[in-house]
Amino acid sequence: MRSAFALALASASAVSAHSMFQQLWVAGVDQADSCVRMPKSNSPVTSVSSNDIVCNASPSPSAGICAANAGDTVSVEMHAQPGDRSCANEAIGGNHYGPVIVYLSAVSDATSATGSDSWFKIGEFGYDASTKTWGTDVLNENCGKFDVKLPSNLPAGDYLLRAEAIALHAAGQSGGAQFYMSCYQLHIAGGSGSVPAGVKFPGAYSASDPGILINIYTGDLSSYQIPGPAVVA
Repeated sequence: MRSAFALALASASAVSAHSMFQQLWVAGVDQADSCVRMPKSNSPVTSVSSNDIVCNASPSPSAGICAANAGDTVSVEMHAQPGDRSCANEAIGGNHYGPVIVYLSAVSDATSATGSDSWFKIGEFGYDASTKTWGTDVLNENCGKFDVKLPSNLPAGDYLLRAEAIALHAAGQSGGAQFYMSCYQLHIAGGSGSVPAGVKFPGAYSASDPGILINIYTGDLSSYQIPGPAVVA
């Protein structure tokens, strides 16, 4: 169980612990920030009904598109400050515990897509009660990186990839959850299947979802329900 002291510490260090997804790796090759729609700041989105929940608040456009193949492993990378990839610093600190979630959206043009198309979930890590490990702990233990495999049967085309961490240190009250997300522009080759059904943002989450409105410091947390749909098969 996270202590009351930890909760107080989380509130006191909230600003310094803000963070953002900034870089991408494709099949082990560092793409740096070449295809990310970089957030304007490392501050979180707090409203699930705002259009900011899609790709963050008016992110800077990217001219680049990262090339990948269906079935590749990609790694999204988060750090607290722009351009700081030092492994000596936590990816997201300040007791900002919560899940990490990755979505894809098939689009006609990754450089101009607004994110209004459907999104399907391809990876997630919520909470492992046996080890008391959150998805954000995985980021901190791996120099900000979280690995996810692109489905092997994806049809070729342009996609947006949405990486998200939800900080739950203040989520015991409505509107207290903090959403940190960035969108990456991809062109995926090699697949021959169909695009999975998905959800829309905003709309996929409710402020009262059990994985969004939750006091993670009450009792011995034995399970956690990750927001959004199931990961596609």
